[in-house]
Amino acid sequence: MSESSKKKNFEGTLDKLEKIVNELEGGEVSLDQSIKKFEKGIELYNECRDFLADAEQKIKVLTDSLKEEEYSENE
Repeated sequence: MSESSKKKNFEGTLDKLEKIVNELEGGEVSLDQSIKKFEKGIELYNECRDFLADAEQKIKVLTDSLKEEEYSENE
């Protein structure tokens, strides 16, 4: 998956999650609908968390690599 499609997927997933939160906060849905939306919200939250964990790992790898390059240049 390309970086731009990951970004779109993250942003799209976050938008969906925000919509669900707003619907639940609005109080206009039945209890049954609220439970289903809450379950979907948890799924979307987990997807967002996974996207962010992947991004954090990539940043760590890049910064560690940069630190190694700087260290080897200073020797």
